Amino acid sequence: MAQQQKVGRPTDQKADEWQKDLNPNPTAGQNHGLQQSDAVNDSLTAEQIKELHSYLSDFATDELTQIVILPEGSRLEQGAKYIDLKDPERKEITAMGNMEATADHWYVPKTEIEYPLWNRLRGVEDPKRTDASN
Repeated sequence: MAQQQKVGRPTDQKADEWQKDLNPNPTAGQNHGLQQSDAVNDSLTAEQIKELHSYLSDFATDELTQIVILPEGSRLEQGAKYIDLKDPERKEITAMGNMEATADHWYVPKTEIEYPLWNRLRGVEDPKRTDASN
């Protein structure tokens, strides 16, 4: 009796020579932990980006050094919260797995900033939420 071959499944266990062309970044959108922390380690601060000094003029220099900006090309962690400082509304966004930092965005990860400073970046004016009540 002839052995039936399953349709659509390779039987030779060889790597597909076209796989890299068809899917150049197979892990895009997946969270692998170290990628995000490496991005944060390589990131800039708002103090280092001179354009932000006038844009965030109500923040002191020591506060600007606490505001982490993801470097261009780093992937955003799916489900994590960010603020894009190039967005005039400074809305909090939830990242999707296919998002990455580009020259058009200055993403600040919520996990890398203290809540009072995060709230001030978002435009929250309640003194209890921005530590201004002290």
